[in-house]
Amino acid sequence: MSRPPQILHIQGSFDLGGKEARTVRLMNIWGPRARHSLLIGNPAMRGACAEIDADVDYRIVEDAPTIMGGPSYARLSALARYMRDFDLVLTYNWGAMNAVMAHRFFNRALRLPALIHHEDGFNADEAARLSSKRNLFRRIALGSVQALVVPSRQLEHIAIRDWKMPCDRVHNIPNGIDVAAYSRRPQPDAIPGLDKSDGRVVVGTLAGLRAVKNLPRLIRIAAPLGDRITLVIVGEGPERETIRAEARRLGLDALVMPGFMARPQDYVGLFDIFTLSSDSEQFPISLVEAMAAGLPVLSTDVGDVYSMLSSPNRPYLFAPADENALAKGLATLVDDPNLRARLGAANQQRAMEAFDEQGMVARYAALYGAAAGSAALTQ
Repeated sequence: MSRPPQILHIQGSFDLGGKEARTVRLMNIWGPRARHSLLIGNPAMRGACAEIDADVDYRIVEDAPTIMGGPSYARLSALARYMRDFDLVLTYNWGAMNAVMAHRFFNRALRLPALIHHEDGFNADEAARLSSKRNLFRRIALGSVQALVVPSRQLEHIAIRDWKMPCDRVHNIPNGIDVAAYSRRPQPDAIPGLDKSDGRVVVGTLAGLRAVKNLPRLIRIAAPLGDRITLVIVGEGPERETIRAEARRLGLDALVMPGFMARPQDYVGLFDIFTLSSDSEQFPISLVEAMAAGLPVLSTDVGDVYSMLSSPNRPYLFAPADENALAKGLATLVDDPNLRARLGAANQQRAMEAFDEQGMVARYAALYGAAAGSAALTQ
C-alpha cells in the first residue's frame, strides 16, 4: 500500500487519560503517514483531540452508527458496514465492545479489515471482580480480532485465562513516554494555586476523578500530615465534590485541585512525593511519568505497579484496604528528604531503562502496519 493507511479508532470516550494520551502520542509521531477517523461513543467527551498536532490528518466521525446501547442486529450490522471503507479498525476497552462484536459476526461475509482491540483496564464496576456476563461477551466478540493489545502482565493473564485468547494473539506492550522530557525543572508557577515557598512537602497525584481511583482514601492518609504537606490532585471528573467533602470533614485545608492539566512533563516535577490510591490499575502511565521526573512513590499495590517501580521503592506499596500502613508509609517519606531523593533517583533510572517510548512506538508501528498491509508507519 503506497497511500497512508485509513485507520478507524472506536472509543467510548476520548477525554485525556492513559489510553487517549497513548493514542494521541502515536498519531502525533506518525503525523501525515496515516489518516485517522475517531468514532466516539460519547461525542461530548473528546478533550484529548486538543492535543493532536496540526499536521495529523484526522476527523471526528459524525456519520456512523452509535456504539452505545444494546448489541442489536441492526446496530451490529450497521457498524460492520461502516468499517468496510478502512484499512484497519482499532477498538479500545469495554466501551467499544459492540464494534468488536459487529466485526465478529460480519467479518467473513463483508470481508472487513483487520481489527485490533486494546484493553487498558476496568472501571469501578469491575475493579474488584470482573463481570461474568461481560467476560462471556468479550470471549465471543474477541474471536475474530487479529490482535489484543494490553499494557500489563495482569491483563495479559486475564486475556488468556478468562477471555480464552490464544497466546500468540495477545501482545503485551507497556506504555512508554518521552522520559527525557520529564527531567527538565518545571516553572515554579506551573500548577495554579500551588505555592512552594512555604516549605511544605508537596504530595501529588495525577488521576481522573473517578470512584475507582479512590481519592478520598488519599485524603484520609494525608490528613494526619495536614500541617506539613500540600496535597495536589491534578485531574477532573465526577468525584470532585466527594473529594473536597472528605477534605473538609478531616480538616485538610492545604488541598490544591487545579482540574485537568495537559503536558504533565511541565509540572509533575513540582511534586516531592507521587501517590496512587486506586482500587484498581493495570499499567498507570502517570506512575511512569512520576518516575521519569525522579519522584519517590507511595501507592496501593495494584496491577503492575510492583514490577514497574524500582526495587528500593517497592516497600512503599501497600494493600488498598490497609490505610494505616499507607499513612505510615507517607509519613516516613515526608519525614526523610534523603530517602525521597534516593528512591526518586532509582525510579528515574528504572524509567529510562524500561519505559522510554521508542520501543513502544516501534512495536505499535510493526503491529498496525502488518495488520493494515502498510509500511508507512515504520518509515
